[in-house]
Amino acid sequence: MDISSRISFHFDDSARVVSQSHQALAAPLAAAIEMLVNTISNNGKVLACGNGGSAADAQHFIAELVGRFERDRIPFAGISLNTDTSILTAVGNDYGFDNIFERQVQALGQPGDVLVAFTTSGNSANVIKAIRAAHEREMHVIALTGKKGGNVNSLLTDQDVHLCVPHDRTMRIQEVHSLALHILCDGIDAMLLGDSE
Repeated sequence: MDISSRISFHFDDSARVVSQSHQALAAPLAAAIEMLVNTISNNGKVLACGNGGSAADAQHFIAELVGRFERDRIPFAGISLNTDTSILTAVGNDYGFDNIFERQVQALGQPGDVLVAFTTSGNSANVIKAIRAAHEREMHVIALTGKKGGNVNSLLTDQDVHLCVPHDRTMRIQEVHSLALHILCDGIDAMLLGDSE
């Protein structure tokens, strides 16, 4: 396959996965938006975590909440658990890498808060421990996964929302996760500020 064909394949494949994800994720995205709006409206906060590209997604999502998305508004309370290098290295050194998010959820999470957990495989040990800690703190969870959800499937309750991209390739899953976080931000703004074009 020449480079032009390869580029075309990626555009076409991404469009197919986005279309498949629209069908699979529309209802859970609506539920996730309602959950986030309820938390924000009740002075709760959003914690987010992930590893690698998923860490970038978690950080991006929180930046949109604390800063703004497309419209000026008050800042919403959110913390990305993968950005503080002192916490990550201290907890990683003292307790192990699998505990870097769990420890922060235990310290910061309150009943009614939301954990937004990104893991393309659904199997990241530190994200799984964060989800368990969130449940212990009576928090809700929005899990963004792919590859059929992995081990995260068995952790989520009826009070949680699972946004599982129907694909096995990491790059495609991350592309849909990025779209999903923009849809979440747009939905939050629409519900709290009113519709805009």
